[in-house]
Amino acid sequence: MDILIALLPALFWGSMILFTVYIGGTAYSQILGITIGALLFALVEYGFASPEMTAKVFWVGLASGALWTVGQIGQLQSIKKIGVAVTMPISTGMQLIATTLFGALVFSEWHDAVTTGLGLSALLLILAGVFLTSAKPKGAVSDAADSSNMRNALIMLTVSTLGYLSYAVLAAFFKVNGADAVLPQSIGMVLMALLLTAREKPYNRDTLKNILPGIVWAFGSFFMFVLQPKVGVAISFSLAQVAVAISTLGSIFILKEKKTPDQMKKVVLGIVLIIVAAVLLGIAKDY
Repeated sequence: MDILIALLPALFWGSMILFTVYIGGTAYSQILGITIGALLFALVEYGFASPEMTAKVFWVGLASGALWTVGQIGQLQSIKKIGVAVTMPISTGMQLIATTLFGALVFSEWHDAVTTGLGLSALLLILAGVFLTSAKPKGAVSDAADSSNMRNALIMLTVSTLGYLSYAVLAAFFKVNGADAVLPQSIGMVLMALLLTAREKPYNRDTLKNILPGIVWAFGSFFMFVLQPKVGVAISFSLAQVAVAISTLGSIFILKEKKTPDQMKKVVLGIVLIIVAAVLLGIAKDY
């Protein structure tokens, strides 16, 4: 039962993107609404929980939340260029590669032949999965617009990955409990969103509607913190990556992003490879 419940973060995180795209709006109105929703959830949670709010927790949480917003807006901007079904597997793959290499090189997580073998195998599977999910239809010829969109999306996702990596690493480096930092993180998220959207002034209905996806995302984080002690870091980390399957397949079947039968086969296989890679990385973390 715990394993089934541990899939809840993936369900919420994967569906958050679907809600956001369905609601619409610019990337700026989306990120502002999402961060406001996360802050509202954090304020309610703070009223019921008893987090340890030290100066370190506050400032590290504030900074990591701001970096998360950088990561999220890059992802949203990429979706505008190439769609959810292409963006999410590439984004997930880039994040897994970045966090894995950082952990191996900086935190020495690959401490023996087994963890090194698992890590390298996972990286190869991720690369194969990303290649498959982003494949074009057979016989399709890319025009200048398609090439430009993909190039711009990859730049956005590179910045996005750096934001997500910094968000994840900061709390780990300073040994801050994620559950304690929820409120300052959400404050940092909103402050960065206000900074990034200042010129756009996205104070409209789309922003208000996108508060819902922000609350959905916050529920995913809440269940991750609750369930991690029960099922362990390795399992919870691995299961969280199922979010890429929910967002990618949901974009095809719910948002009606078009894929040929050949592309569908490659998308499904690519998602499976990415999830298998996440499982291997989870095993390596716990080894």
